[in-house]
Amino acid sequence: MKLYHHPLSGHAHRARLFLSLVGVPHEAIEVDLKAGAHKRPDFLALNPFGQVPVLDDDGTIVADSNAILVYVARKLGRTDWLPEDPQGAAAVQRWLSVAAGELAYGPAAARLVTVFGANFRPEEVIGRAHTLLGRLEAHLDGRDWLVGERPTIADVALYSYLARAPEGNVDLSGYRRVTAYLRRIEALPGFVAFAKTPAGLTAAA
Repeated sequence: MKLYHHPLSGHAHRARLFLSLVGVPHEAIEVDLKAGAHKRPDFLALNPFGQVPVLDDDGTIVADSNAILVYVARKLGRTDWLPEDPQGAAAVQRWLSVAAGELAYGPAAARLVTVFGANFRPEEVIGRAHTLLGRLEAHLDGRDWLVGERPTIADVALYSYLARAPEGNVDLSGYRRVTAYLRRIEALPGFVAFAKTPAGLTAAA
């Protein structure tokens, strides 16, 4: 497998993280976003949306980070990471939607402001981040993982941007359960860290 990625993309990191957690050998190909490589014809042939990550599995092209998580779990038959029962599958899908919605427009957007200079209103996206974190803190009361008794691709989908939320000036210190949850993910065999940047609260630390 080949994974087209960028080291500072949380979407790309979640794909790399899952491939590592399930022990899939792959070639990581860095796409130079600053140079506009993601807008060139050869890359747009892989993903017309011009976004990383993209997985090339011997000619089968899968774009979108959450789609990659589903594809890899299904291909490997890893029902431990992606349940097949209706309730478990629906619960995982709910959190994948959160990753594409509240997470993307909260913690991820706040980090885009400080790391990439995105044109979002900081107070608005930071506020969204804290709303999500509050809901996660409540959800994690009495449980270790988002769905069931073990980690799933739902946890992988949320990890990267939650872990680097302080880079977007989102303070995690008031969320004890969320912080412990992040440490549990980091303790999983095969875990690979997401690159850090000296931005936001990280720069002040």
